[in-house]
Amino acid sequence: NTPLLTAVLKYHVVAGQVPSSAVPLGKAINPVGGGFFKIDKVGTSLVITDGRNRTSKIVQADIAASNGVIHAIDKVLLPADKTVVQTAIANPDFSILVEAVTAAGLVDTLNAPGPYTVFAPTNAAFASLLTELGVTKAQLLANTALLTKVLTYHVVPGLVLKADVPINTPIKTVEGETLTVGPTLAITDQRARQSNIVATDVLASNGVIHVLDKVILPAP
Repeated sequence: NTPLLTAVLKYHVVAGQVPSSAVPLGKAINPVGGGFFKIDKVGTSLVITDGRNRTSKIVQADIAASNGVIHAIDKVLLPADKTVVQTAIANPDFSILVEAVTAAGLVDTLNAPGPYTVFAPTNAAFASLLTELGVTKAQLLANTALLTKVLTYHVVPGLVLKADVPINTPIKTVEGETLTVGPTLAITDQRARQSNIVATDVLASNGVIHVLDKVILPAP
């Protein structure tokens, strides 16, 4: 399967010579075949997260070669095979978010190349919002204008991994208004409500997902 093999192998090659001491920790790294992955320091190890959110450890670093450097890893990396929408569909805890994105007609938009940074509320976050707003799920899903405004407020253009999130700086969303992320990764929305980012850097082919415990809201 030459096309798959080529895509997988090119996903393991980064242009330029990057010794282990110069690895940009937590940042998006773009291999020559396209896509991205990230490398974090976990204890004393360098751990790679690939496009399918699988992890691989660098077991031997800085093997010198005449035209570059090799880092040996203990698991083959695979490029992403799901968009942010497909990633959400695959996680049962995002089923209401997926219903909302579908009802608002945003599926095609969020399947586009992007990249997008999506702050994704869990089902529990949506349940809490329904109580707060005093509406049923059916009523919320039927209010397309409000739904679209709320959902696009959860999307930031560009690829913003946890390591790149600007702390205490207004971040402009696709909806047009801003949100602010504090040092503990709590988001303050336009109504001065707070939501916590409970999981970060879920990678997808066209962006990244950060998981929220509360739906954020634009200005009333």
